[in-house]
Amino acid sequence: MTAARGGSVRLGDFAKSGGCGCKIGADELRSWLAPLSAFSVAPEELLVDGANCDDAAVWRAGADLAIVASADFFAPVVDDPADFGAIAAANALSDIYAMGAKPLFALALLALPREIGAETARAILNGGRAVCAQAGAPVAGGHTIECAEPLYGLCAVGAAHPEKILTNGGARPGDKLILGKPLGTGLMCAAHRSGELADGEYQKAAAAMKTLNAAGTELAQLPGANALTDVTGFGLLGHLSEMCRASGVGARVYFERLPLFAEAARLAKAGKSTAGGKRNWRAFGDGVFFENGDGNDGDDDAGNDDNGGDCWRREILCDPQTSGGLLLACAPEAAAKALSLFQKHNCQNAAIIGEIPPGKNGNNANTPRITVHP
Repeated sequence: MTAARGGSVRLGDFAKSGGCGCKIGADELRSWLAPLSAFSVAPEELLVDGANCDDAAVWRAGADLAIVASADFFAPVVDDPADFGAIAAANALSDIYAMGAKPLFALALLALPREIGAETARAILNGGRAVCAQAGAPVAGGHTIECAEPLYGLCAVGAAHPEKILTNGGARPGDKLILGKPLGTGLMCAAHRSGELADGEYQKAAAAMKTLNAAGTELAQLPGANALTDVTGFGLLGHLSEMCRASGVGARVYFERLPLFAEAARLAKAGKSTAGGKRNWRAFGDGVFFENGDGNDGDDDAGNDDNGGDCWRREILCDPQTSGGLLLACAPEAAAKALSLFQKHNCQNAAIIGEIPPGKNGNNANTPRITVHP
């Protein structure tokens, strides 16, 4: 095994896939979960469950208190143990921020092969604890098991006022869409693992993945903030589709406005792709329409245009993000304040990427229409 900073091995040597690219494909996940809904009888205190693919569960604990909880873990997206712990912790806390809540505490979830020793385990745990400390959420305990692949994440718990919860189901016609972090980390991490990306470019992606989405707590207090989610393994296309489906609307995205790592664009244009990106296109691509016609015809299952269209744009839209940015739908008059809150919390690339057009979603309840403009 190859040495890495903060530990004795390269974690990628143990993992088949990493980060939010580990997620079960959306189509397969729906087929698993659909039969379960018939058996769910939710008490009135359960304000948010998994029905609309939201980011966390919400339980009303009192007139002024809601408890927000989520669990998230994955295999290494990077080789360095400390970076892995930090990225996984930031990703798990993002689910709490995506509901507009403040993290309270977390429990660590760690699974490691026998070959990985104490030094590497400590580096992972310390990386996660450091990020949780930034969020003001102590790691209060956790659980460890032996496993063939290394896995790490958190069960995260937060709090919010019951009337200030932001779900993915509140987007309204006329809303602006704001994305908080650049796209492309899935492509960049895959390229780094295969030796196609320089360390300096990789560090840019790692820094973004370790950045907390702490703006979410303040966005929930902003008049005109209507819907919120975070962009992770299903890519921008998938999580925007879920927001549109839950809200009963469609969306318009301006591709040139997307915050995007330049190196990710280069990789996509050169034909680099990820298995997660291909799964995302198969799951969500039916509702996507490109204004210039590219991508609407002649596609194979992976979303590759046999006629040579803008395949790279689809790769970016579907790129599975790990600890990606928040996606906010807000009234136009709230957009400037929302951008300032993103920037206050170290998301300097936050940008207005589109809007919710008038009317209903334009297709049907299961396939929201998303129009992509150049």
